[in-house]
Amino acid sequence: MRMALRAVWAALVASVALSAMAQPAAPGSTTPAEAVPPPPPPITLPREVLQSAIGLREEALRSNLAYQLLESLTTEVGPRLAGTPGDLAAVAWSRRKFTELEFSNIRTPEVIVPQWVRGEASFDVLAPFPQRMVTLALGGSVGTPDEGLIAPIVMVRDVPALQALPEGAVRGKIVFFNGRMQRTRDGSGYGKAVRSRTEGPSVAASLGAVGVVIRSIGTSNNRIAHTGTLSYNISAPRIPAVAISNPDADNLERQVAQLKNGAAREVSVRLRVTARDLPQVRSANVIAEIPGTDLAQEIVLVGAHLDSWDPSVGAQDDGAGVAIAMATAKLVANMNPKPRRTIRVVLFANEEFGLSGANSYPADEGDASVDRHAFALEADLGDGPVWKLSARVPERYWPVVDNAQKLVKSLGVELGDNEASGGADLGPLRRRGVPVLAPQLDATTYFDVHHTVNDTLAQVDTSHLQQSVAVFAIATYLAAMVDGPIPRLPIDPAAR
Repeated sequence: MRMALRAVWAALVASVALSAMAQPAAPGSTTPAEAVPPPPPPITLPREVLQSAIGLREEALRSNLAYQLLESLTTEVGPRLAGTPGDLAAVAWSRRKFTELEFSNIRTPEVIVPQWVRGEASFDVLAPFPQRMVTLALGGSVGTPDEGLIAPIVMVRDVPALQALPEGAVRGKIVFFNGRMQRTRDGSGYGKAVRSRTEGPSVAASLGAVGVVIRSIGTSNNRIAHTGTLSYNISAPRIPAVAISNPDADNLERQVAQLKNGAAREVSVRLRVTARDLPQVRSANVIAEIPGTDLAQEIVLVGAHLDSWDPSVGAQDDGAGVAIAMATAKLVANMNPKPRRTIRVVLFANEEFGLSGANSYPADEGDASVDRHAFALEADLGDGPVWKLSARVPERYWPVVDNAQKLVKSLGVELGDNEASGGADLGPLRRRGVPVLAPQLDATTYFDVHHTVNDTLAQVDTSHLQQSVAVFAIATYLAAMVDGPIPRLPIDPAAR
């Protein structure tokens, strides 16, 4: 396609030039050929760099560094919910590991984060068939009165279904969002289902509901609940919200079905939550660098988020991403030729509870520093493996992506498109035009453990982690070696 487009462009330019020769331009005017110059040719990478990248790939596939880092993080720190002692311990751990790995310019710019205390949560069906169900409060939920709330259930699939109910249908009741997340390789099933968790409580409250229970936004059939943040709308009352496990949601759905056949008058439940908010506290982004050579003032950023939810040690979300980012930079640092651009690892604070670190980063850096970011990558979908390499880069720099994919094609990596978003923590940079490289991690089983008590080191596949590091390292190295300067993409403040 690109060859065909270049041929058409060349013919057009030649035609314009012949026309200009036939009709000389007026004095002081600009010819059409001068006004519309041909696009610059695609960038190329030296053969020496591509050959060295092969060695980088093989070294990454042999390396256990990422797993060792992940083992250390999950053992020595554990859960890392923003605003907790575990969060501060993770910042200290990161500084120590970056020092041990001989990174440079290690720093921890302050980030203000929320402090939410989970407390306890329980959810019991009282009638028609009493059951205690496995539950977790949603992140940010308010608590109930000490004795809990007792109310009948109204079951809906999702937010649009709730909004379509007759006026007054949920007043004084607890809304049960029963939409089931679909298992997908690219994680798109999560995006389609998660609105019930993030927006559902406020929409329900605006219609008079007193509480919300959701089917866990996850794909596990085990009896474990998946937590995750909600987002209260200031225009609606704040009501308590919990998630129950998928098997328990199936049970509750069957009990609601009794209403249709007349076997029960209502499904009555008790919801109790002791969660509460405390004043905001200080956390930090953790930043460390591998200095570049002749293009050292330009930056290739490799990011992940350091925080996790509190029910588990956050091995997949996002301990694996932390390990991938750190190991990627360390392996690239050992390359010959050395990376021309500076490789900067950023471990972002509080992704789970509102992207505090990602939103602080551009302001902390300042406009001039943000403009020095040539490319950005993020790992935040578990251990992998990477199954597709996508991007959002200037068209002239597509060969960086194309060459990287050719180098990892043997590892099962497909070539994606040039419309990638890159990850939540890269959003503030992407909206300012920073090009993004996006190795897409396989999410087929990721949401079995995502935000659950089962997100442990035992769920991590060492070979997946090695393959992911290999792909991230190749993409990072080629991004660090290509000629520049790298132009900005069009700025879109509304972009995700």
